[in-house]
Amino acid sequence: MSLSRWISVLVLVISTVPVLMAQAPQLPPSQSGPASVATKPQPANPDFAQAQRLLQQGKYDEAISQLHELASQNVKLPGVSRELGAAYYKKGDYQKAAEYLKPAIQEDPKDGEAVQLLGLSYYLGGHPTDAIPYLERVDTWLPRANVDASYILGICYIQTKDYPKARKAFARMFDVPPDSAASYLFTARMLLRQEFQPIAEEYAQKAVTLDPKLPLTHFLLGELYLFKSKIPEAITEFQKELSLNPGHAATYYKLADAYSRVQKFDDAERLLQRSIWLDATSTGPYILMGKVLDKKGETELAVRALQRALAMDPNNPVTHHLLGQAYRELGRNEDAERELKIGGQLQQRQDQKE
Repeated sequence: MSLSRWISVLVLVISTVPVLMAQAPQLPPSQSGPASVATKPQPANPDFAQAQRLLQQGKYDEAISQLHELASQNVKLPGVSRELGAAYYKKGDYQKAAEYLKPAIQEDPKDGEAVQLLGLSYYLGGHPTDAIPYLERVDTWLPRANVDASYILGICYIQTKDYPKARKAFARMFDVPPDSAASYLFTARMLLRQEFQPIAEEYAQKAVTLDPKLPLTHFLLGELYLFKSKIPEAITEFQKELSLNPGHAATYYKLADAYSRVQKFDDAERLLQRSIWLDATSTGPYILMGKVLDKKGETELAVRALQRALAMDPNNPVTHHLLGQAYRELGRNEDAERELKIGGQLQQRQDQKE
């Protein structure tokens, strides 16, 4: 896999994670194209061919050892620092990667991939302040259609509490004016993902002020209030969203969640039915439907909803646990024990990964 391919795939992975990765990511194959950097391509060096093959096979330590041996044989070998930096990056040793990528950039300041990789190494190593200057350089090289650099740069700005610059980065990412309601909405969503709830609420409110009819602004505020257990406020915001955006399945689901927390189970069931009719591919409404029906004493119907959720996602420990409880209420103790055991095992695996 080419270095630029690694960069592009990495962005897809880290965009779903609210905190910095501490270990090397197990990168899945990406359907997106590589993150293109407007710089000269790196010519293939036959000296590094074997080490690059080892990297492609996931044999990082062997590749690094071979590169160090090449460096010891010829301390002036062009590109060896770059190769070592890339190898340590792929291994997940971001501190070492930065150590070698810095001299690589001094050797060739126009090596855009090395600049981007150094910025990512600092970011993933937990040093967003150090990452920003390099990512800012990359952001000026990339075409407007490529959002990778803008996304990571925006996250770095959030982590360093430079929220106006974060907003500008996300505005560039989504190709909207930086002072628009949409830019505030997108930034609020990213702030919420990074668990900056107070600033996310402030930005979402600003988006509403600029454009009260912008879709998903009231939805985001509803999510924030639901997270803070401000149920009446959450219900109000979700209702406002539905008046503007009546075809949004997730709003029906979240409003049902809010109603279920104040024990309005009939209202919650009605809203969940609408959410499922609009989008039958999401497991969340089926799981919540199971909980609501169980609370209403309709345990057999709850089992059906939970079985549907389980068929869609058999690795969700919560679904197994709820189904086990429902089976127990029906006197199906053998089925209950099976589901509770599976749920416990899945939960344990998840905890070990965290």
